[in-house]
Amino acid sequence: MRRMETSLLDGTWRAGAKLPSERVLALEYDVARNTVREALQRLAARGLVQSRPGAGVFVTDQLRTGFASPWGQLVADHPALREDILEFRRVLEGATAYFAALRASDEDLARIRALMQELERTREVDDKAAEADTDAKLHEVIAQASHNAMFLHLHTSVLGVLREHITINGTGLRVQNEDAPDQLLLQHRTLCEAIVARRPEEARTAMQTHIDFVRTRVGDEIGWPESGPTSDDTRRAVAARKATRKAPGGVEQKPVTRARRTNAAKVG
Repeated sequence: MRRMETSLLDGTWRAGAKLPSERVLALEYDVARNTVREALQRLAARGLVQSRPGAGVFVTDQLRTGFASPWGQLVADHPALREDILEFRRVLEGATAYFAALRASDEDLARIRALMQELERTREVDDKAAEADTDAKLHEVIAQASHNAMFLHLHTSVLGVLREHITINGTGLRVQNEDAPDQLLLQHRTLCEAIVARRPEEARTAMQTHIDFVRTRVGDEIGWPESGPTSDDTRRAVAARKATRKAPGGVEQKPVTRARRTNAAKVG
């Protein structure tokens, strides 16, 4: 049971994947088939796998949606939250790129190369929606290649919930900024080359440079300066402008803002 759970957590068994047969699993784990069957039943009871008559047992997306919440709609309604998301992504994805360069298997590298080629193809035909979708898939595959259960869980659950929003952002950047598509492609190419060459520090830097570029362009849309909201005063002003509301009786009530976190550009 624990070995099966580990395969789910570390991404060996990905959402939608068909599990080996009971006989194969029994041989692999050196246990009786009844033991395997009972373990699968417990996983199914927790919603982690699902049996399909005549087809086999498949991994559900339960772990992917483990953090499902109203976040997706909140982000859509409050654009300033995108800075928090991108700040979080800078730290998380910088680390996943680093460890992907250290730990990626040959299969992982093949998937990264294939998605990079697809990204090149969509750029060549100027299919911005497909390009943004491939972009999101590439980030997921890099997270999987880190082979760190917590990084993978955070990436697939938190960012999975927001994937549609991230894809829409990517499409918007490519549509609204004439130079963005080529710059994004170059950034991803540099990132993938560093991972394939197993240069972890370069991979982390490439990912963080990419996220910083996105932060700057997204900031243009919601009133941040070109360098992004790097000062306490700017960040508080943006937050206050978005959140200030009228209290009952017509008296203006301003929110109590939290202290600005350390500039994400200094992280890593």
